[in-house]
Amino acid sequence: MSIVVEHEKRRREILEKALDIFMEEGFENATFQKIADRCGITRTTLYIYFKNKREIFNYSIKQLLGALEWDISGVRDNKELTCPDKLLRVISLILERLEENRRLLRVILDFLLYLSKNDGEVETKVRRRTLRLRHIIATMVIEGIRSGEIKAVNVRTADDLFYSLIESAIFRLVVLKRPSAGELKQAVELTISQMRLA
Repeated sequence: MSIVVEHEKRRREILEKALDIFMEEGFENATFQKIADRCGITRTTLYIYFKNKREIFNYSIKQLLGALEWDISGVRDNKELTCPDKLLRVISLILERLEENRRLLRVILDFLLYLSKNDGEVETKVRRRTLRLRHIIATMVIEGIRSGEIKAVNVRTADDLFYSLIESAIFRLVVLKRPSAGELKQAVELTISQMRLA
């Protein structure tokens, strides 16, 4: 059992150091050798844990999204909050995580550009990654409508609106290099206040 624990601990350490390399060098310029050097191990040892840099990168993103999903689930399961308050907290939480991880977002954008040149199925991969988040937002809107806390709105339109605000935050933080997504938080608050019943 301690071997499994040590293996997982080493994997996490590799992921943390690899993310630093990706953020410093970009996806395309990060190499397996650079990651191994940063971790203080050989490339052969690194192959024990991951088969290539793409697998390391995907696992890192999955780990980040898993942590975000865990936080979102905590908000969603909170019985003391109304549906509009849950929706506001979830989207605010996402915007905060985007602000905290702006360097990583740059690497993801770099990775998507790399994929578009070398893979061609970027839209499918992005859609697959975002589908779960969109489902959570849509479910929260539906729950709010059913509970009578949110006006009867077109769920798909509301989902598109909220997701567009998240996409806008990514664009502002990464491409425009804005220091925060504060104005978008205000837009989310205004939108949800207009959707509330009562």
